[in-house]
Amino acid sequence: MGTIIQTRNEMRQDYGVRSAMMAGAILGDPPRGFADRPVADTPITGNRSPKMKAEPNRPLIIRLGKHLRGVFDSLIASSSLVPNDPVLDVRTFPWTQLLRDHWQDIRAEAMQVALQGDASPSLATISPDHRSIAQLGMWRSFFLWGYGYRIDDNAARCPVTSALVKQIPGLNSAFFSILAPGTHIPAHRGVSKGLITCHLGLIVPRNGDVRMRVDRRVVRWSEGETLVFDDTYDHEVWNETDGTRVVLLIQFERPLRNPGKWIADMFLGIVRRSAFVQEARDNIAAWNAAIKQMDF
Repeated sequence: MGTIIQTRNEMRQDYGVRSAMMAGAILGDPPRGFADRPVADTPITGNRSPKMKAEPNRPLIIRLGKHLRGVFDSLIASSSLVPNDPVLDVRTFPWTQLLRDHWQDIRAEAMQVALQGDASPSLATISPDHRSIAQLGMWRSFFLWGYGYRIDDNAARCPVTSALVKQIPGLNSAFFSILAPGTHIPAHRGVSKGLITCHLGLIVPRNGDVRMRVDRRVVRWSEGETLVFDDTYDHEVWNETDGTRVVLLIQFERPLRNPGKWIADMFLGIVRRSAFVQEARDNIAAWNAAIKQMDF
C-alpha cells in the first residue's frame, strides 16, 4: 500500500491532470498551471515541468557498469555481424517490414491506450537512472516489454502490437515513447553496444521541427516508417512543435559472433537483474496498481 501511495504522490508531481483530480481526496488540489485536460492533448512547457536529477548513491553494479561500458562496447563492436554505424539501413533487418506493414494498427492501439489519461507515466517516474535527461511530464512511456520482461497488464491492452513485437528476433524492450511539445532530451548514450534501437513513427507533428541527432547525423521521423540506430553513440532529441510525437521504440539484440556475444549476453544478464531494471519494473507495477484503484 505504501508503494501505491508513493506512486500517487509522484503522479501529482509528474503531470497531475486526471490522476490528481481523481485522487483529490488523498492528494489535495492539483499543482498550479495544469489544465483539466487529457495529458496527451496538453502542451507542457519546460517552466511547468520541474527538472529532476538522477538519484545519487546508485547501486555499485550500475556505477561500475557505466565505467566499464566502453571496454565492453569495444569488444562487442569487433564481433558485430552488422555495421557499427550510428544509423543503420533498415533493410539489414527484414523484420522491420512487419512493423511498417501494420503501423496503422499499432498507432490505433497507442491512441486508444497509451495516450489516454494517465496510462503512460513519465520515464523519470519509472526509471531513477533517467531523471537527469527526462523532465517530468515531457517524456512519457508505455512499456510492453522491458529488458526481456513482459509487462502483462500493458501487453494485454495492446494485443496487436504485442503479438507483432513478440516476433522480433532478440527482442529486449518495446514501448510507446511519447514526447510532449517543446521537449528536448539532452545528449546521452545507451546502455550497451549489444543492443540496437528501432523507432516506428506513429504520430509525427508537421508544424515545426522534430528531430534526433545521432553522432553527427540528424534524422527525422515519418509516420509508418522505421529508423534503426545505435544508441551508444551520443544522441539527443528535440520536439520543436506544438504537437505530441509518438513512436514505438524497440530495442533488440545486436547480431554477434563470439566472443562478443558471450560478453553482450553476460552484461545484459547482469543489467536485467540489477536495480536499473528491477526498480523500473516495480515502479510500473505500482503505477498501474494506482491507476486501477483510481478507476474504481
